[in-house]
Amino acid sequence: ILNFRVQMVIRDVDHSPFWIKIDGQWVHVDEEVMRAHPGGSAITTYRNKEATTVFHTFHGASIEAGKWLKKLKEESKDKQPNIKDEDEVLVGEDKINMGTFDITQEKADDIAKKFDKLRLDLRKEGYYNTDLVWYARKCVEPILMIALAVYLQLYHEQYVLAALIQGLAWQQLGWYMHECCHQQVFKNPYYNDLLSYFTGDFLQGFSSNGWKEQHNVHHAATNVLGRDGDLDLLPFFATVVRDLKLVDHWVLKLLPYQHIYWTFLLPLLRLSWLSGSISFVLGMPNNYYDVYRKKAVYEQPLLSMHWILVLFQLYLMPDWSTRLTFFLISQLTGGFLLAHVVTYNHYSTVKFPYNARILSNYPCLQIYTTRNMQPSPFIDWLWGGLNYQIEHHLFPTMPRHNLPKVMPRVRDFCKENDIPYLVDDYITGWLLGIEQFGNVAVVAKKRLAKMF
Repeated sequence: ILNFRVQMVIRDVDHSPFWIKIDGQWVHVDEEVMRAHPGGSAITTYRNKEATTVFHTFHGASIEAGKWLKKLKEESKDKQPNIKDEDEVLVGEDKINMGTFDITQEKADDIAKKFDKLRLDLRKEGYYNTDLVWYARKCVEPILMIALAVYLQLYHEQYVLAALIQGLAWQQLGWYMHECCHQQVFKNPYYNDLLSYFTGDFLQGFSSNGWKEQHNVHHAATNVLGRDGDLDLLPFFATVVRDLKLVDHWVLKLLPYQHIYWTFLLPLLRLSWLSGSISFVLGMPNNYYDVYRKKAVYEQPLLSMHWILVLFQLYLMPDWSTRLTFFLISQLTGGFLLAHVVTYNHYSTVKFPYNARILSNYPCLQIYTTRNMQPSPFIDWLWGGLNYQIEHHLFPTMPRHNLPKVMPRVRDFCKENDIPYLVDDYITGWLLGIEQFGNVAVVAKKRLAKMF
């Protein structure tokens, strides 16, 4: 059941050389560049695609990234390839759950240009500036929750209540690590990394770099088949009809019911991420990318210390029944609190094929494939700001506390450019996600019936 893989999916990566187009020029990316890329496999996401906006969105004013780009442009200027951006045509059942991007190229270019202006305006207006006091408070909150859970466990024997509080603390730490990995807290990436190891590996058992490896790819190519690993949920779930061609007969027997058991398996998400983190961190010394081999020295001891503390906490409990109850309640609570958020924003929206033209239009891709949750003070806190998921995907390095402030600007941008801005209550978004899994389940049932 740990193969239930949402969000902590490390996809298979093609490491053959390729081209990406930035600022109107194709640059060649060879194996040496890939291995040295500080962002791991995220650079491969735009293989043979226009990547100007996504490059500048991810790297902002990074001096190091600018030096890299200048060097690659110089090396590639005399050998420009002839690569055409052709949209993939889907037919029949393959169209199920898939979106269309049928605006003219002229309109698409105009939207991209206006988005770049909006992004630069927001940076000039200070929306990328961090409130360090705010982030200090958000770090202290879950630590105090864990302290309260330990206090209730040790001095009042309130094991169930303590487990629930600890699960909530882990969820809140998940949002905090996520922001560190997006370089939101400090200007210096080194300090963001250190804080992510503390709040991720040490306090909750999640690999910071394992998260980055899959999550940056997800941000770059949201809901694009074959590029966004978050869509690869087999064998227990198929997000699109094409997945059905990849499954064995026994899996096909399960998939007609996937929309029914989807919600019941959400609490297992944390256990899945924990196992994925252990696997990733153990393999870091031999990873393809230089950055992960170098950072193994931080993650391996801190992740080990996390599990030592977990085992010691369980050891202090009176019997095995209490230990098992506490472990399951805390882990499953944390899992559900994470999963009900991270599965809402994208599984309820359309997907696009590998070579979709929309991949070359970063703002349209992010807005078409993302759904916001209606905000409120409580939801803003519980969801870690990810109810402003559209804004977060458009401006991933923007601090969480500024996302509500830019939401009206984004809504106006969408309205002016005739782009759908999706925002719903939780039940509506959840049902739309169930509907998408149900669409594929119907096809799975038909194909299963044809086998007999």
